[in-house]
Amino acid sequence: MALATGFGADEDEELEVKRLTPQEAQALRESDPALSPWWVVGLQCVAGVALVLVAWGVSGKASVIWSVAYGALAVIVPAALFARGLMSQFSSLNAATATFGFFLWEAVKMAVSVAMVGIAPRLIPDLSWLALLVGLFVTLKMYWLALLMRPKSKRI
Repeated sequence: MALATGFGADEDEELEVKRLTPQEAQALRESDPALSPWWVVGLQCVAGVALVLVAWGVSGKASVIWSVAYGALAVIVPAALFARGLMSQFSSLNAATATFGFFLWEAVKMAVSVAMVGIAPRLIPDLSWLALLVGLFVTLKMYWLALLMRPKSKRI
């Protein structure tokens, strides 16, 4: 099987693509493990707990502590729903349902996050918006840290 090269290449040039054997495909999967969405959710939980401890140590005010915790939960709960949805049996039937499932659960994740932040003033007395946003922002940044800390690939 040959593929045409990208933009700006001569039309006569083609790249040869070798079909992998089942053993080679398995070795490739083992050499570069996928990042589990639960790994990200776990790291977000650790960050949320750390933020609450920092807020407790710095301010000691219950309203600040609850605001930081709720900000972290406004990321963790939707991320857990997203991870559960992605790992469901329906989302792995074929490529079309996997794509649909991804976008569906991403929309659910965003809607739940917005709803949780929207009802925060009703749930948390003396809400500190700054503390809530710090909890939300730092917990969101754990996606990047999870990518950097992912299990290292094994070279074939």
